[in-house]
Amino acid sequence: MTNSTVVKTRFAPSPTGHIHLGNARTALFNALLAFKHSGVLLLRIEDTDQERSQDAYVRDLFEDLRWLGLDWQEGPEVEGDSGPYFQSARDAVYDRYYQALESKELVYPCFCSPTELALSRKAQLTAGRPPRYPGTCARLNEAEREVRRERGIQPTLRFRVPTGQVVEFEDLVRGPQRFQTDDIGDFIIRRADGSAQFFFTNAVDDALMAVTHVLRGEDHLTNTPRQLLLLKALDLPTPYYGHISLLVGADGSPLSKRHGSRSLRQLREAGYLPEALNNYMARLGHSYIQDDWMSANELAAEFNPERLSRAPARYDEVQ
Repeated sequence: MTNSTVVKTRFAPSPTGHIHLGNARTALFNALLAFKHSGVLLLRIEDTDQERSQDAYVRDLFEDLRWLGLDWQEGPEVEGDSGPYFQSARDAVYDRYYQALESKELVYPCFCSPTELALSRKAQLTAGRPPRYPGTCARLNEAEREVRRERGIQPTLRFRVPTGQVVEFEDLVRGPQRFQTDDIGDFIIRRADGSAQFFFTNAVDDALMAVTHVLRGEDHLTNTPRQLLLLKALDLPTPYYGHISLLVGADGSPLSKRHGSRSLRQLREAGYLPEALNNYMARLGHSYIQDDWMSANELAAEFNPERLSRAPARYDEVQ
């Protein structure tokens, strides 16, 4: 990235429920990083799960983010040069890049059933090996594929992961990362019903929307080598990735309702002030020199991904 490159971060939620504190914290960190560098916060709605996505959740999301003061400079209701910003409206874009991979023979149809995949996974775990796709359908010729199509089997589409390579990147939070491609295995980028898989849409959209920095939960860390492989295969630019610690309850387990966790909307309706929530969330896993109340500009000015803790951030309802 050159000095003249505009820093662009993004928040890309799925509208399958009201935004909770963990997602709001992710949005805040991305906003602080963008605002620190006079950059752009992009909002993208990842609504490929049409069965669970609801328009009402989208409307509430917009309202809740604006209530927090996390205004986006590009995305729905603001627009920009990289739309549409709802993934459900980007099928033509994804089809173009599926075809690009097919032309390079970097993908193949997979006819394996969920039962077959589960049995393979169980056998690998029993043998003490990391579970990965064994490449069954990668070895099929066109005649064998046609036989399966004639049986009415709808295939998924798998990306061919190169063997014997290493994927390396510098994580903004966790430092140097290194993954062996032999441990990854060929992965699905399009489901049997034709819908796009997260690995694919998320990576392609970040590249096409010129996102420069991605801060997201550590549960996405193992997704990153897959997405870097995809972007390299498509000759698309890669952002800087940083994987933040997850929120946990007092007992150290992932944050849930039993810890008193509430959605942002519930906290808002309970009378919490947005400035107070921002100050609390900003310190969940990030260290600031001063402990007292800080303005949004002050929070952004002192924000630094290198000061994000790798340890889980503990949520305390009392605080």
